[in-house]
Amino acid sequence: MIALSVTVLKIWLTAWKVRYVAGNELSWMGALRVVITWDFASAITPSTIGGAPVATYAMTRENISLGKSGAVMLYSVLLDQMFYVIMIPILIILGFYIDVIPEEIGLIGSGAMFIVYALLLGYAFVLAYGLLVNPSSLKKVAGFIFNLPLLRRMKSKVEQELDTLVSFSESISRKPRKFMINAFLISTIAWLAKVSLPTIVVLSFLPANEFLSFMRSFAMTFAGFFMPTPGGSGGMEGLFVVFQGPLFDRTVFIGISVFVWRVLTYYLNIGLGMMVMTWYMKPINQELSRFDNIVESKETEKEEAHQ
Repeated sequence: MIALSVTVLKIWLTAWKVRYVAGNELSWMGALRVVITWDFASAITPSTIGGAPVATYAMTRENISLGKSGAVMLYSVLLDQMFYVIMIPILIILGFYIDVIPEEIGLIGSGAMFIVYALLLGYAFVLAYGLLVNPSSLKKVAGFIFNLPLLRRMKSKVEQELDTLVSFSESISRKPRKFMINAFLISTIAWLAKVSLPTIVVLSFLPANEFLSFMRSFAMTFAGFFMPTPGGSGGMEGLFVVFQGPLFDRTVFIGISVFVWRVLTYYLNIGLGMMVMTWYMKPINQELSRFDNIVESKETEKEEAHQ
């Protein structure tokens, strides 16, 4: 019950973050729909892609322009990256004192984890530069991409949205420091809720080293970002067993704990996401149905005229 409550809290906090960054232009229900769509897309696409592009589309369905939606999503991702910048050095330092990275993964696994850390830090600094220091650089990169022959016909429309993205990014960079601090605190609490779930599930079955389990949850979450399967399926379960499994005194509970954790963090997202996507698709289906009715009526008129 605690794990389920924390899952709901994580969704609500993430919705609060998106709504806050969007300047409260999203309703609470709209922000929740966007976040649930984000999680749903993350669950059905490879972890390396993520659900931000689909969440951007969802925000446009909430009557937010495409350019601003893209900027809100990028800024939300930037807040996540800022959290990584703080946590990764902490994990590295703690690694000298406790086994944050289990011995079971070996030297190659430890090296891979440090590569994951380096990539996340590098991406965070690039994104921060593009959004906060030089927003026009995003427009230049996109302009270069849409100069390619296959994409050139969409360039004019994309440039209009990029202007909106750049102007919104510049307006965010001019906001008072309090705005950044509040947004970062909301994002951080949401992340703490997400990362605490494996530890809560572990403690639901057997006593364990709470602090070590919590730190290992961070490491396994970061490693999960580079899983090539939809939602990290298969890989995330393996990471749970490797990082959290050694903390179990009785290995019989490992399988059921993995199942409970994935129900809360994966299958729940798919179930909620299907309902929200159905809600988004309803107006489109109504338009298609109206179009079909028009076509049928015209065909009927032609047949009657022919007769």
